[in-house]
Amino acid sequence: MAAAVASHQIAQPTDETTLNEARSGAHAYLQSRLASKPAALKQEPFEIPIIDISPSFSTCLSDRKGVAAEIRSACLTSGFFYITNHGVPLPTCSAILREAQRFFKTLPREKKEAMHLRNSKLGYGWEPSEYTSIAGDVETKEGFNFGYEEGLDKTGGDGLYKNLDGTTYKGNMWPEESDLPGFYAVVREYYSEVLQLARHLFRLFALSLSLPETHFDPMTTHPGGIARLLYYPPAKRPVPSSPHPSAAAEEIGLGAHSDYECFTLLLCSSSPGLEILSPTGTWTAAPPIPGSFIVNVADFLMRWTNGVYKSTVHRVVNRSKEERYSVPFFFSVNYDVVIETLPGCVEEGGRAMYPPIRAGEYILERLNTTTKDGKGYYGNEAVF
Repeated sequence: MAAAVASHQIAQPTDETTLNEARSGAHAYLQSRLASKPAALKQEPFEIPIIDISPSFSTCLSDRKGVAAEIRSACLTSGFFYITNHGVPLPTCSAILREAQRFFKTLPREKKEAMHLRNSKLGYGWEPSEYTSIAGDVETKEGFNFGYEEGLDKTGGDGLYKNLDGTTYKGNMWPEESDLPGFYAVVREYYSEVLQLARHLFRLFALSLSLPETHFDPMTTHPGGIARLLYYPPAKRPVPSSPHPSAAAEEIGLGAHSDYECFTLLLCSSSPGLEILSPTGTWTAAPPIPGSFIVNVADFLMRWTNGVYKSTVHRVVNRSKEERYSVPFFFSVNYDVVIETLPGCVEEGGRAMYPPIRAGEYILERLNTTTKDGKGYYGNEAVF
């Protein structure tokens, strides 16, 4: 499948509130979390729960509510949790990690250049380490990004999908089949499985908020779902795992950030690297658990719940001698949805902490802030 460079005109965002929230609002939240002083806060045990979600596939509502209660507990504490017995075939998970390795290690650079991020208006394509920085750090990661298209959705979609900028063209860029035989087929299989799992999880999130189980269903008929294949090289100066590593030893793979959408499903290889910022301001390792996904709350869910569910700050630092691969799937709602606080999450006499925002425009602007000029790239021209 040939790599394609879009030439359409972008629909320029007009909602200033959305743009301000994507830039200054997101930055302020991150800085407030990073400013937490461990010594100034009561040190509570910090654990990342492991939730067996097999009962959530039961026809019995009480079984599903039981899993939802565990999810709620995790969202009120760590904001991160592992899920096991999730229904995504393990061979499918292994296959996508192998394809990630194949993409980064065997595809010639000139083939990657044809899919460079600067050729996309939507943040899709090949992302060399020097081109983006999520928090201003010099990052070691290399990525390949792609988003929803109906061919990746086993339901076939509803035919109404719109891109982040409101356009309808197919924005993904794929390697030629002759360059990476079978790559797209594996991506399609994995994406379709995780997309269905994400829709299922959203029903559990609804139950966890005492909403009807189907509350979010109409908002996920053509949902945003950006996925990334990520490669982290071995550390130049490997160090043993430590709860309090020295700053000098850190080689930042992906800088401190919160995710933009509703929640994230992360698959990773056996090499550790993910670290979560605890409520008391300490970095805590989230080691990979075979057969599991790591799930974390993202910004839209925090806004919907009026801050009850926190969008947890995290980063990646590969301290080992091993290469690390991961496949995060950022699940969103339909990009034309407006995100505003759920009425049931505002106490009587209280107020919503966050103004309404437009889903697609918010994510696009957050992505734009990660490019090297901080303003984003539309087509082949930097916007200054």
